[in-house]
Amino acid sequence: QVQLVESGGGLVQAGGSLRLSCAASGRTSSSAAMGWFRQGPGKEREFLAAINWSGTSTYYQDSVKGRFAISKDNAKNTVYLQMNTLKPDDTAVYYCNARPFLADYRDPRTDFGSWGQGTQVTVSS
Repeated sequence: QVQLVESGGGLVQAGGSLRLSCAASGRTSSSAAMGWFRQGPGKEREFLAAINWSGTSTYYQDSVKGRFAISKDNAKNTVYLQMNTLKPDDTAVYYCNARPFLADYRDPRTDFGSWGQGTQVTVSS
């Protein structure tokens, strides 16, 4: 089992940037692929981006390509989500997730893997 702790959420104006962090721990945490999801008010949880265990391969939802970037610091076993040019529609709770392989993020299920507690991002207009 992988334990995940997100941080970095907050209130930002439209057009601004935020960087979310997700610290992973647990016996298999360093070999897991990790990803970010979000759930906005009244919306279903949606996939955003994922990265493989070594940090060398990434996979993005088309809607955030070019605006969001996922990265990993292997020494800290921490994954980041850099979010730029934020919009009010980006307001959501952002969740970190861990799965065995990067390819697992092509699985449309949103109840798969280990989850963090979430961090709130609010973008004001």
